[in-house]
Amino acid sequence: MYHPRAFLSFIFFAINTTFLLSQDEAITSDLKARPTTAAVSIENPPNIDGDVINDVIWKAIAPFGELSQAQPNFGQLASERTEIRVAYTKEVFYVSVVCFDSNPRDLVVSDARRDANLDNTDAFLFILDTYKDGQNGFIFGTNSIGVEYDAQVDNEGQGNFNANRQQGGTIGGFNLNWDGAWEVQTKVADFGWSAEFAIPLRTLRFQSGKDWGINFRRNIRKSNEIVYWAEMPLGLDLKRLSLAGTLTNLDLRSPGNLKVIPYVLGRFSKDNTAIDTDYQTDFEAGGDIKLSVTPSLTLDLTYNTDFAQVEVDDQQVNLDRFNLFFPEKRPFFLENAGLFSVGSPGEVDLFFSRRIGIGDNGNVVPIIGGARLSGKLNRTNIGLLSMWTEEVSDKGIEENNFTVARVNHEFKGRSALGAVLINREGLQSDANYNRTIALDGKLGLGRKARMSGFYAQTKDPDSKDDAHSFKFQTTYNWNNLEMRAAYTEVGEGFNPEVGFLFRSAFRKPEGLVLYHLRPKKPEAKILEYRPHISYRGFWNFDGFQETGFLHLDNHFEWKSGNELHTGINITKEGVVSAFDISRGNNVIVDPGVYNHVESQLIYFTNQSKPFSINLRSVIGGSFGGTRFIESLTGRYRAGDKFNVSATFLYNNFQLPNGDFTANILRTQLSYSFKPNIYLQGLIQHNTTDKLWAANIRFGWLQQANTGLFVVWNYNLQDGDPLNNSFIVKYTRIFDLIK
Repeated sequence: MYHPRAFLSFIFFAINTTFLLSQDEAITSDLKARPTTAAVSIENPPNIDGDVINDVIWKAIAPFGELSQAQPNFGQLASERTEIRVAYTKEVFYVSVVCFDSNPRDLVVSDARRDANLDNTDAFLFILDTYKDGQNGFIFGTNSIGVEYDAQVDNEGQGNFNANRQQGGTIGGFNLNWDGAWEVQTKVADFGWSAEFAIPLRTLRFQSGKDWGINFRRNIRKSNEIVYWAEMPLGLDLKRLSLAGTLTNLDLRSPGNLKVIPYVLGRFSKDNTAIDTDYQTDFEAGGDIKLSVTPSLTLDLTYNTDFAQVEVDDQQVNLDRFNLFFPEKRPFFLENAGLFSVGSPGEVDLFFSRRIGIGDNGNVVPIIGGARLSGKLNRTNIGLLSMWTEEVSDKGIEENNFTVARVNHEFKGRSALGAVLINREGLQSDANYNRTIALDGKLGLGRKARMSGFYAQTKDPDSKDDAHSFKFQTTYNWNNLEMRAAYTEVGEGFNPEVGFLFRSAFRKPEGLVLYHLRPKKPEAKILEYRPHISYRGFWNFDGFQETGFLHLDNHFEWKSGNELHTGINITKEGVVSAFDISRGNNVIVDPGVYNHVESQLIYFTNQSKPFSINLRSVIGGSFGGTRFIESLTGRYRAGDKFNVSATFLYNNFQLPNGDFTANILRTQLSYSFKPNIYLQGLIQHNTTDKLWAANIRFGWLQQANTGLFVVWNYNLQDGDPLNNSFIVKYTRIFDLIK
């Protein structure tokens, strides 16, 4: 029997181990010194056309670019030469790169859309730590056809290590859906390929007169190489800003920033679930204003906020008695999202922005408008968000104000201390409110280890005892070894209405030990083995264990790009109250304790190839019976323009009180006429809800994901049409400070 006290002993052991390991700085002797380079101030900007080699501005700047491999041969120099140059004017920051390649005809590109995954392509990326705090930054990247890839990084990209992550989106410390206004152009020729980045200083936030942290990464797909300028230990990547290099000679001053981003929208819709089922025609207008209050503090204002162009959620089937997580995808809430993130992402989110403007059943609650002030004062992060939503009388929702106040001070050595206040206030009654207050912090133990945690309490008119939550976590990640241990507690009265709880009222110990093992023989076909063991357990406050999950696994990654994961799960489920696991088919799981073992197999082929597959299979006991969970995804791309993927999720349960299946079919298609002009389709079928849903989107992008969007949504449930719509939206950025 697993018990929290035994696991707390393991946590104590892990803390002492990580502390001792972190103090042994002699172990770091195998890591190269952090490199330094200087940016060059220029009067005349380069011509941004991708032709670096023949540009007179770039010719006058000495290149650098000795990159070393993270894989397949750790520490060795890259097999192909790379030349990087960095320059700036009073208004724009420039980066150029020449990626020499002995066989440019075989460059791998997989997708021309903005923010397309660059992991399995020939690509070049860099990260900017514009405050030189070793914690936060901006990532920019591209491939040989000029895809725009950008993201925000908070807390070195570190989120919850065992969160319930069913979908993509923003979670933890990495925000891919942030879109800045910048430009990149590329060129492919006999030498390989080259790229020029032009990033307006108004797109970035920085403090004048300071060096920046910086690092560069290049992917060379023909040899499955990942190479860095500032060398990264195994298991770490570009987001580890505390190990970045330094960019000097920056004489920068903020040029100021005032942007107006209006939109106009026409909607033709029919809601067959409403009282009035006639076709409705609506015309709306609204927009945002972005103003630099100081060089490092930005005020964002929004009115009649609309997110019609955002892709719909992937459908999920709930095969347990706990909450499903759907990530935030709406642009306004994504900028600086990491600043407002407190708690344990995907499990105990103290602030979950989807609570603003989206009802419990997924219905839209119109947002009147709001404001956000966010940025940095010296080493202190500041965030203030206030939003107002409309009354929806037929849903029993009154007008509300949502306010979040966040402060977080960062100390040297990857340490920080912060606080947050989250408040929902009903504006039509005095006794309708919910408040959360929390403290959080982290303590860096050298380069290798860190402790972190938070403590929170909630208050509302119906407040109960034990309205608290806290988590303590310790991590070690260095020289092939990852160790993590944590303890989370959510009190029985804890109720963060503007947050997300995966489950309520629990005590949870968890831990992970993982090792990266690289064969030393160069001729070995295996790139890496990753044996690991992890555990998580949930107990209620009566001492009854509701969940136990012990996972033993090994990952096999080949240099060819294929990967195999084999694992065994030893599970325990304690059911307090009977529930219908089939969601309507009357397959009841009775109260009791269920101990089982299951096998897990995951296999996927090289995703840089035109055709690839991903297979996941779980077979074993479940709630006194047997379950078969199968997932198969096939992906095909034709050049860089057309991509299609089809996923089939098969869930078959054979339980003492009955059998049932619950399946999802998901098909995604994308055609990119140009990197900024695309047509996307998402078609889903959920057998549990008997639902067919189609989301077709056309986008003609301008700066920072603005432009023309045409969206068609069509839904059928059990053969009957539901809420269907056709939307045309146009939004544009007007930069009022040139």
